[in-house]
Amino acid sequence: MALENTHWGAERIGKALKGCKSIFFIGIGGISMSALALLTRGAGYIVGGSDHGENAQTVHLKQEGIPVFVGHDEANVSRYDAVVYTVAIASDNPEYLAAKRMGKPLFSRADYLGYLMMAYKNRIGIAGMHGKSTSTAMCAQILLDALDPTVLCGAELGVLQNSTCRIGKKREHFVFEACEYMDSFLDFNPTLAVILNIGLDHVDYFHDMEQIRDSFLCFARRAGKNGTVLYNADDRESVEALAPYEGKHVTFGVEKSADFTAREITHRDGSTEFDFCKGEKILCRIRLLVFGMHNIYNALAAASAAFLCGVSPESIARSLEGFVGAKRRMERKGVLTSGAVVYDDYAHHPDEIRATLSGAREMGYTRVLCAYQPHTYSRTAGLLQEFSKAFHNADRVYMADIYAAREQNIYGVDSEMLAEKIGERAEYCGSFSAVAQAILRDAKAGDLVIVMGAGDIYKTFALLGV
Repeated sequence: MALENTHWGAERIGKALKGCKSIFFIGIGGISMSALALLTRGAGYIVGGSDHGENAQTVHLKQEGIPVFVGHDEANVSRYDAVVYTVAIASDNPEYLAAKRMGKPLFSRADYLGYLMMAYKNRIGIAGMHGKSTSTAMCAQILLDALDPTVLCGAELGVLQNSTCRIGKKREHFVFEACEYMDSFLDFNPTLAVILNIGLDHVDYFHDMEQIRDSFLCFARRAGKNGTVLYNADDRESVEALAPYEGKHVTFGVEKSADFTAREITHRDGSTEFDFCKGEKILCRIRLLVFGMHNIYNALAAASAAFLCGVSPESIARSLEGFVGAKRRMERKGVLTSGAVVYDDYAHHPDEIRATLSGAREMGYTRVLCAYQPHTYSRTAGLLQEFSKAFHNADRVYMADIYAAREQNIYGVDSEMLAEKIGERAEYCGSFSAVAQAILRDAKAGDLVIVMGAGDIYKTFALLGV
């Protein structure tokens, strides 16, 4: 069973850390936790941590001189003054129990991040069920080119030398991805709360849309009455959820009237262009090298946030034209011997799948072939009908077994069932080797192959030879 967030708040954590010189991170190998460890070291603390195994993040941390223990042992935490944990660990984790027994200050990741960000004047938190990593990456690139931000993203960024974080020299701007799962973002303290979209997801935690709308409204309210919420005017759920927010409302959109809009959208020469407008005034013409309507919204949100932070339209346009994407967000991996081009994408929700495949259709390939690994039994069961309709822009779908993550299959669902619901275009493969064999059998020159999912389906690339 996963642990809960602590919700101590920045003031209480600050008092608890007074006199502490070292902090230990349980689950340090996670994308967010590894970045938080680096930020903590940048704040002047001695840092160490542990995880159940090694991965790219733990290797990077060791290269940075941060000790990482493989496996969890209560002896690991004894030499540290305070402990931060990810809620993904089990409640019987020996390091967590030892920290409690020893009376060490003990905080959840989100709670601690909320404390760290309070050192910054402008705190831009980017939330939404879909697109937040890409939009955070876009906003980070704009601010990196114009200002000196601290950045914390949920995906590795090429502009950050394939890291998920960057520590600015000034305590002025902090751009961060705000994750809604387990209401983690309710521990954050944005001054500008950006909300891309609101929809049904994480059905193992959120019971219905009313709970989700309430959570996003609470996130906006973390900015306070003197803060600003920037949200999608075309997203009905966002408009409805954020109506009661007492602070400043700023909107962006394409279809409806908004404060910031994308107009005169065109697709040509392998790129997408639009006029970035404030009211009736054209601020600049933006050119994107990433595809899909979802990326227009992501760019519009990032550009609007950057403009509100004082970045010039010219600088915004220049930065976005150089944006090539975040890791595992339509990331080009290589070319098969057949000539088919292979991409990697993190999509794991029906809305994300539809958006990614729609964007893939715009890229000019003859066919779109999609290998997909569903993520968690609860999400697959709760959104089964939506998943079955999400792949209509794929010519072929190769289904891998469900990535269980933290769950047991108590839902009576599997990937073969989903493949049957999708229909003739879908083929249940099961193992990664079977997925790779099916792709190599079918893919031809002129095809686009997307390997998709939030689990470990990336292991397929080695089998494909890319």
